[in-house]
Order: sequence, then C-alpha cells, then structure tokens
Amino acid sequence: MADQSLCRLGAVEAVALLKARKVSPLELIDAAEARIEAVDGAVNAFVTRCFDRARRRAATLDTTHAAEAGWLAGLPIGVKDLEEVEGVTTTLGSPIYATNVPSRSDLTVQHLESRGGVVIGKTNTPEFGAGAQTFNEVFGITRNPWDTRMTCAGSSGGSAVALATGQVWLATGSDLGGSLRTPASFCGVVGFRPSPGRVPTGPTSLPLNTLSQHGPMARNVADVALMLDAEARHDPRDPLTYDAPGVPYSALVAAPKAPKRVAWAGGFNGLCPIDPEIEAICRAATQRFADLGARVTEVAPDASGARDVFQVFRGHNMAASRRADYDNHRALMKPEVIWNIEYGLSLSADDVRRASLTQGQIIQRFAAFFADHDILCLPSAPVAPFPVEERYVAEINGQKMPSYIDWVLGSSIVTVSGCPAVSVPCGFTKSGLPVGLQLVGPPRGEGTLLQAARLFEEAMGIHKGLPIDPVVRH
Repeated sequence: MADQSLCRLGAVEAVALLKARKVSPLELIDAAEARIEAVDGAVNAFVTRCFDRARRRAATLDTTHAAEAGWLAGLPIGVKDLEEVEGVTTTLGSPIYATNVPSRSDLTVQHLESRGGVVIGKTNTPEFGAGAQTFNEVFGITRNPWDTRMTCAGSSGGSAVALATGQVWLATGSDLGGSLRTPASFCGVVGFRPSPGRVPTGPTSLPLNTLSQHGPMARNVADVALMLDAEARHDPRDPLTYDAPGVPYSALVAAPKAPKRVAWAGGFNGLCPIDPEIEAICRAATQRFADLGARVTEVAPDASGARDVFQVFRGHNMAASRRADYDNHRALMKPEVIWNIEYGLSLSADDVRRASLTQGQIIQRFAAFFADHDILCLPSAPVAPFPVEERYVAEINGQKMPSYIDWVLGSSIVTVSGCPAVSVPCGFTKSGLPVGLQLVGPPRGEGTLLQAARLFEEAMGIHKGLPIDPVVRH
C-alpha cells in the first residue's frame, strides 16, 4: 500500500530523500496517485492523469544535470493544462482542444523534466486561462479545498488546489493578470510570478509578450525557490530569457536577509477597491516586516493608466493568438473569451501606441520607486473566495466592475510594471478562508523577493498547516 504520509513532505524534504536514496521516485508516484484518488473527487484539481508515463520516465531518469541547482531527482509534479506535455491530452480548458494530444512538450515542461521532474498529470484551468475562476466545459469546476462551496480562483486554480490538498509537491502555473497569485491566495499556498524572461515559455506565436509569464507554485517559499532554480535559464527559443543567477535561489532562501524598506500599496491610491476585511488582514500582515527590522510606510508608485494598458495588450494578444479559433469555433467559446477577442479586434493602431507609451512611463515609475524601497505589499486578491456559481466578481464595496477581469486590477497593475511578485499566506477571514499578501520586488529582483517572502512566511507560520483534507460543504 502506498505511503500517503510522503505527501505531507515539502518538496525540498522529498528531494533530499530522493537524493539520499531513502525513497524512490516510484514510491512518490504511488503516494501521489493514492492521495489523488482519495481527495480529488471533492475538488477536481487533477483532470488528466498520466501515471504510466510518469513511471516509464522515472525508470529511465536522466541524471546528466544532477549536480546543478534545481535538480528534482524524480519528484512528481503537476502541469497546468495550458502547457503542452508530449503524449498527454492538453485541452487548454476548451472544447475546441478536448482531444488534443501534443507531439512535444513546451519549454517549461522540457526544462523541468531535464532537471528530474516527473509529470503525473494536468491540473485544471479556465478556458485558455481566461478569467480568475477555474471552470470550463471540458472538465467542469475546481473547488476550494477550504470550503468546497467556494472557488479556488484561477487561472492556475487546479495547481493551487492540488498543492493545498497534498496531491503533488510542486506544480506549474502561468500568470497574466494574477493567475499564479490569486489562486495561491484563495488556497493558502505560494504562487510566484517571475520577471519577464526568467522562465522560458513557448515556443509561442507571441515571443515578445511580457504580460504572460510562467512560474512555480508550491506550499512554501523554499519549495518555490527550488522549482524556480529548475526553471530559470536562457533558452534561445524564448528571446526574452537570460542566464540563471550565479547564486541559486535556494541558497538565498536558506540564508535570507530581511528587507530594510517595505511599503504598503493597498489599492494603489484608490485605483483598486478592496473588501474591508481583506484590507485589514493584509495591512496588519505588512506590519510584520517591522518586527523583522524593516521601516514600513504607506506609499505606492503612480499606477495611473495601468488599467488601460493591461486591457489593450490583453485584448490585442488574445485576438492575435486565438483569432483562428474565434473564426472557426466561436460557438464553442465562453462569452468572456469572445468579448475579450472582439475587444482586441476593435483596437486601433493608436490604441496600441498610447498603451505602449503609457506602459513605458509606468515601468519607469516603478523602477524609481524601487530605488527607495525593497518590497511593495498589497492584497493578492481584493476579496475572499466566493461561491463557485459566480463566474467572476461583479462588484466590490458597491463599485461595479467594468469587465470580468477588473476585480484583479491590483495584480494586473503589477503585471504591467514588469516586476516579480509572490503571494504568501498571511491570515484567514472570520469564516476561515485563506488570505494572501502579495509581495512585489524590484525588476529582476527575484532573489531579494524570495528572501523577504521566506522571512515573512516564517513569521506568519501558516504554511506549517498544509496540506489539508478538503472541507466538503454543500
């Protein structure tokens, strides 16, 4: 019988046992399979499973890079269903691709497998990753393990739930306007959005797109650093990428230095409405940095114009990448995707020109801000997890949201800035649902950000309660 107690280990602990040959990849695969069978029926996180493929790969594990940073040594991982895995159904959450079986893996998966990661299945995502709520017409709804009546958010919702419930040790995610950060917040795990080019992605038809980035998800910051070490590298097929750091992220996290100057951004000077309970929890959590010796102030960089920049480039990119699907299969698409593509198709060259100029100004404002600050804090999500029947948040504090993506505007602003960001658990609502604090670091400041996140995580101590069994409520 599989030892499901292995599922309670962190990824760093599990890899240490693998390297010491005190546990085998096959034992961990068996443990993950048993855990998935035991709990996933309540949450629907792992929608496609490939244990036979995983066992074959584990049996022929390539140890060529075993001495390099980020070596996973046969650790089972989950892959978001937007990322192609050779020979494994990859639906993108869309009926259009319900039977799609790629002949090759994308760059993220290739690199993780080359570093000893073993893919055991695909995690659920909304159609084309569009929308911060994980449901689709192929696999249905993924539910929040803290209360199955609630959403896990998205679009990396399946990965976040799989981690929170102990079905896997590490999982991939991607983030356009908060798709790593928001589900991490709703599920009590850690989601890390790197700087553009830190993690190779694609090959893609839009290789210079800086808005969408792939990144690691895990139950704690040390595990995220391990996975980022496995992912970070230059790859000529992704022209934005650059070399891995001279000092591995895992080493930095193992000896973290506290930030000296921390700022609470809140809602970016009133641009982003926040539920009062969430704001109070996150504001109080930010003050924990003062206990670590930091000077904490309440100030935010000027983010004016960021909403329009995000809307324009998101619409433009969706129209460019999904135009053929729209032309040939519009009837199979959900309304929000149709709206977003049609918005993109309506844009003029002048719209894109103005957005480009405004983004340049925002990037410079954030760079100037981080000349005087080490970390910027804001809520990872402006509301608590909401019922799964709601497709998106339509109103916050009496303020109606203009579109289905406006409720995550705070995270979208950070996306536009190009700065790395991470969601770390910081508390619970009165109803017992997790809340995440979003920490933002300077451009390409992953090391500084991970160190601050590790110290904050230890101060809060919430990660020690994972994984959990799903709390099934009707």
